[in-house]
Amino acid sequence: MPGPHPKRQFLGAAGALSLHPARVLAPLFTRHRFFDPMDKVQVKYEMLRVHAVDGETVKAAAELFGYTRQTFYTTLESFEQLGILGLTDEKRGRRSRLKLTEDDVAWVERLARSDPELSGGAIAQRLFAERGVEVHRRTVERILAAAGKKNR
Repeated sequence: MPGPHPKRQFLGAAGALSLHPARVLAPLFTRHRFFDPMDKVQVKYEMLRVHAVDGETVKAAAELFGYTRQTFYTTLESFEQLGILGLTDEKRGRRSRLKLTEDDVAWVERLARSDPELSGGAIAQRLFAERGVEVHRRTVERILAAAGKKNR
């Protein structure tokens, strides 16, 4: 039995594999091999193009490509912000803490224990002022949430 098709493996790894290729009803995707209904990025791009260039209504474009109107608008917003990358399902942002060493994390945890009234933003400001490490307040809040779970 042969293994999975290499293109499908690539699309899956890239967050671009469509789980519902049969929903794509656009004639381009049934008549031309170049257009692949398994390629979610290509499908979403064509959906946006059909609306913007060919003048299809949002409702018609979404239906032709197997999506809802809400998904059309979400896709459009994501595309406007991130370009082609916005058409994938990849999570945006960092996969892990890049700027914080174990010592930085321990420092944040100690500071929070010593002054529980400090907000994530205040701790982030102190971290920058005292250690020269700049992070968003949400990073600090995530560290503290993880520490709370760890210490239960």
